[in-house]
Amino acid sequence: MASIRCRKDSGLLFLDFRYHGQRCREQTLLPETPANRARLQKLADRLERAINQGTFVYADFFPDSSRAKDGGESDKGNPPAQKTGPANTPHPSAEAPSTPTFSEFAELWFIESEPRWRKQHREAMRQTLDRFLFPYFGKKYLSEITRADLLGFRAEIAKRKGRAGQSLSGKRINKLMALVKAILEEGCERHGLTSPGRGIKPLKQKRSDVQPFSLEEVDRLIATVREDFRPYLTVRLLTGLRTGEADGLQWSDIDFDANTLKVERTQSRNGDGDTKTESSKRVITMVPQVRAALETQRKFAIPDCLWVFHTMHGHPIDVVNFTNRVWYPLLRHLGLKVRPPYQMRHTAATLMLASGENPEWVASVLGHSTTEMLFRVYSRFVPNLTRSDGRAFTGLLNSNAAKSEATDATAAAPDPIANMTIAEKTALLAELTRQIQAANGDRHANN
Repeated sequence: MASIRCRKDSGLLFLDFRYHGQRCREQTLLPETPANRARLQKLADRLERAINQGTFVYADFFPDSSRAKDGGESDKGNPPAQKTGPANTPHPSAEAPSTPTFSEFAELWFIESEPRWRKQHREAMRQTLDRFLFPYFGKKYLSEITRADLLGFRAEIAKRKGRAGQSLSGKRINKLMALVKAILEEGCERHGLTSPGRGIKPLKQKRSDVQPFSLEEVDRLIATVREDFRPYLTVRLLTGLRTGEADGLQWSDIDFDANTLKVERTQSRNGDGDTKTESSKRVITMVPQVRAALETQRKFAIPDCLWVFHTMHGHPIDVVNFTNRVWYPLLRHLGLKVRPPYQMRHTAATLMLASGENPEWVASVLGHSTTEMLFRVYSRFVPNLTRSDGRAFTGLLNSNAAKSEATDATAAAPDPIANMTIAEKTALLAELTRQIQAANGDRHANN
């Protein structure tokens, strides 16, 4: 029976089992936690089942193990023990491929990948495997999955209905395909196969659905929303914080002396989490309206409550309740097109760009590592950045040409005084003196 044990020196879990009469120990990088034990138990159950059925191949489960080279036999002098299946059944290798099934390898891949995932992403991956991939590929052996299988899977999920009865978007389908291909590429590489996903191009995706509010609409939203949510909307509309980032703000992140706020974490129904990417951790300088909103929020802060924005009971804002009970009713009340709260982030981005701010600064405020996404997603909402008829360039050239012509004309124009005789210059000076004296006389007479 395979058991799960923990190393005293490192605190890491390892599998302890017997195969071909030999005791085998295979290390993992998973620390000792109940959750990790539960995950590793699934692998141990599959391992035990494969050994009992005679289908266990050491390299399939532990490809990097030194035992994988000799089939799990530690005694190099003796040939590997003959695999046997259940009584009165043919040798399994004569019927089944030597590679594991998709579900078997995907479970191993999932365990190995967990340490690098955020909790929310880990749960999403688990749901995706169980809901989409295992029903279609689960029982297929890696060596049996073909390019036609992948294309068939894509065609099938394209017919499924998503939210509000609509078909899955091209973006969602591409993400599912990317996950299948990632698992297959890793599995095929370990077993010396060519991945059937190579060369399959992603579907064309619709341009991001960006529906920002105008500055006038922003003013109306802030002025009309419930008073207890006014600071929350102000911060989101003018900083571009993501939903989880705004909900995860704590008072320790706000520095009124330095006039900055830090983005250090996210908050969702699953609890505290890390930011989307490392570049999402950032420090934002507060504009006066944001600072004023946070100062107002501080007056109503609940003692000992860590969260900047919270419910009356001191809990973080629940995004679903806010969306359904505050946000959508507010849009309907103002007669504005209904759109998700995430459009507040798009609004901040377009307003910053339209005001002429440096795109690199805007990218840093939004938590983007580069400006690529700014120009790809938001450029069409900023006229100065998206002029494509040549008028801006023509205007620049015409302005430069006009300056050159004016300079040439000034240089070419004759100087009338330079060509006068001395007598003419003397007469002109006398006339100018007379006019000045006459003007001074009139001024004295009026006084």
